[in-house]
Amino acid sequence: MNIQEALLFADDVVYRKTGQHLDDMQLGVVEGVLQRQKYSEIAKDLKCTEGYVKDIGYELWQLFSDFFGEDVNKSNLKSTLLRHSAVDSFNLNVFGDFEKGTVISSFNFCKHQEESQEFLRGKQQAKVEAITRLREIGLSDEQIAQCLDITLDAVQNIS
Repeated sequence: MNIQEALLFADDVVYRKTGQHLDDMQLGVVEGVLQRQKYSEIAKDLKCTEGYVKDIGYELWQLFSDFFGEDVNKSNLKSTLLRHSAVDSFNLNVFGDFEKGTVISSFNFCKHQEESQEFLRGKQQAKVEAITRLREIGLSDEQIAQCLDITLDAVQNIS
């Protein structure tokens, strides 16, 4: 997930939660945090005070925390968006079709040659969440393994 994709996903989350898209200041704060900038650097780029940037960030972290059901802050925004965007995409593609009665035969995670450790952790967390959700809707471990195109042992190792 690149920064543009993360910004679009963050905007989609805000829209689903509030019915409004991110404004320019909110977008600037999220983009700055994703680029690992300090609040003072973000404030300079946005031509506002550091306190104002912190206030915007606080409101956004609260909104994301409410939406995702977990604590979101400046330090974990990137990994949270990555993890949930993978699960959200999976839910839209698999669960939407599943609920309509369509059988999904396999699901492959995209694989890039230069995957960061953070990306790999997020991808693993997305798999765990997907397996958990599939179990909740009644699929067997064998069906989950086939659906996610992973080994049965890998599914059974997730408790």
